[in-house]
Formats: sequence, structure tokens, C-alpha cells
Amino acid sequence: MTASRMEDANEVLTGFLLKLIDLGLPIDRAASAIEALHSEYAGIGRFWTREEGTIVRYLPHGDRREAVYQQSPFAHVSRTGEWLFLNLDETPDSLFAIVPELKEVGYRHYLTIPINFTNGAKNAISFATRSAEGFNSRSLTILRLILPSFALVTELRATSNRLDEVLRIYVGDDPHRAILGGTIQRGQVTRIRSAILFADMREYTRISSTLSPESAVELLNNYFDCLVPPIEDEGGEVLKYLGDGLLAIVRDKGDDTGGAAQSALSAATKALRRVEAANNEGRFPVPIEVGIALHHGDAAYGNVGSGQRLDFTVIGRDVNLASRIADLNKTLSEPLLMSKPFVEHLWGNPSTLGMHQVQGFTEPVEVYRP
Repeated sequence: MTASRMEDANEVLTGFLLKLIDLGLPIDRAASAIEALHSEYAGIGRFWTREEGTIVRYLPHGDRREAVYQQSPFAHVSRTGEWLFLNLDETPDSLFAIVPELKEVGYRHYLTIPINFTNGAKNAISFATRSAEGFNSRSLTILRLILPSFALVTELRATSNRLDEVLRIYVGDDPHRAILGGTIQRGQVTRIRSAILFADMREYTRISSTLSPESAVELLNNYFDCLVPPIEDEGGEVLKYLGDGLLAIVRDKGDDTGGAAQSALSAATKALRRVEAANNEGRFPVPIEVGIALHHGDAAYGNVGSGQRLDFTVIGRDVNLASRIADLNKTLSEPLLMSKPFVEHLWGNPSTLGMHQVQGFTEPVEVYRP
């Protein structure tokens, strides 16, 4: 199997190292650090030893990680663009933090090599050996011949992963697969039969009017931290963030529409409890209230726009109805409302709150509370 066809990035590194060992290089430990474009981590580190194989670590964002990185051999070779050779028997422990760690477990020589991508990303790979001879001229010649191919494969994989991750982060799991699969023509529509959850923060405009942009973003992030994990824990997915609101679905699984509805209801009640706990802990500038509407129907995704600028957005009657029911949360002073099509899929007996007119719909709709 060639590296370009390996699905698992760990296989690429492991296969590369085993090939080097077969060629006579005395590698006992290796590590790579590759920059990532991800909301939750700055890069991916892979650590390989003969004893344990490959271990993956996600390198966090933040000043603390950056301060540690800047004092590392990886940062050194990224700055200089040169290979770094260390005979650990002759290297002071104070040179890099990793030096005493390597000595303690018996490594004798350490080599760090920069890997620069064409997009400017600075990456590196290191090798360590317990061999007293270290990496001789033959080993270094082999590395100089083979490393460009490894770097190319690594960059191709990293570029593909960046595209995949960025699309997933911004449009969600299913839409990003559809886009990458070729659903990019204007007017194309995909229907998803599901339980639909629409959540909206009450009085956001008033609350945020006294906040700086940074504080308003922090408010929204803390707020969504209350809503999104319960949705994902129940097998749902967020399709769209809409300012201070969000639209999420729990897909029907065949004829088991009751399972999707029950999961959406569980997600909604858990989210409301998390908001209440956050209010009690003082995590918001002022206590907030949330209205959640639950409906069952089609969440339709469509390509809308003009020319070369399209938006893969959520459209359709059922999505609009869920949004309008959410408007009733404040009118009825209810944190959680459900439509009749939704409660028809539930196992319990919710309480009806009667028929209500909603904006944009001719016929009144019946709404329920748990």
C-alpha cells in the first residue's frame, strides 16, 4: 500500500518509519508536529516508539502552548530552516526541555528536521536513537532522499483534511459531505426528514447593546456551550447558527420517528437545565432566558445565491414553522414548545396550550408543552 492511498495518517508515519528502519536507520523514537486549521486545536502531534507504536496528541491553542513551543527544537528548526543534530551525551539539559527527558530513557542522539508546506505552514519531524553511533552519513543521505516524498504526502493529506474540517466546522456534517460530493449548483435541494429544534435567546439585542463586541461573542459562545453538547449527545446536529439562535435536527431512523422526537425533547430539556445552571453560576453578564421550539418535518438544504457566491442554507416550510413557534415562547412565557406534528411522535402525553396564530401562516397552529 502506498502512503498516498493510506486512509489513516498514523499508518503513513508508521509505514515511513518502518521503511527507514528496514533501510538500516537506528530509529527508536520519532515525533511529528503538523499545523492544523481547526477551532479546537492548533496542530496534531504524533509520537512513535518501538515499544508503544504511534500515539496522537492534539496541540491546543493558546499562549501557554505557544510559549512552550517557542522553546522547543521544533520551533528552532522552523526559524532557522536547518536540520538540528544533538549528541545528547554532550548536550546540556538546559538547551531544550526535552533533552533531560530523552537522556532519562536512554536516547543518545536526536535529530530534528523542518518540514515546510507550500502554504507557509511550519512543521517538523524528529528522530531519536539509543545507538551510540547515532545517525551516520549513510542514514542522513537516505533521509535527504526520502524526506521530500514524505513531506509531499503529508502536505497533501493535511490540505485535504483542512478543507474537510473547515467545511464541517462551518456548515455541519451532512452539508459538508454534500458540498464535497458535488452538490454546489444553485437550486439543488436536499430534504432531511427529522425532528427540528429551533432555539432563540430572549432579549439578546437589549442584553448585547451594553456589551463590547468581544463580550458579546463570549456571551454567545457560553450560551451555545449550553445548547450544543446536549444536541450532539442525543445524536443531533446543528445545521445553522442564526445570530443568537440555532437550528438543529435529529434525523429519523427509518420508520422509528419516535426515537428522533424523544431525542430532540431530551436534548432541549438538558439544554434548558444547562442554561439554568450557568445562570446560577453567574456565567453570563445577566441571567438569560431561552425559548426552544420543537417540530417534526422536512429540513431542506438548498444552494441559494447568485453568480459565484452561494450559501448552502436551510429552507422550507417546516423550518419556518419551527422558527415561528419559537416566537410564541416569549408570548406564552414558556421555555419549551412543541408542535402537533412533533408530539404525535412522542410516547408521553404533553399538555396542549391551544391554537395560536403565527406570522406567515394562514391557519393557526396547535402548540404543546411537556
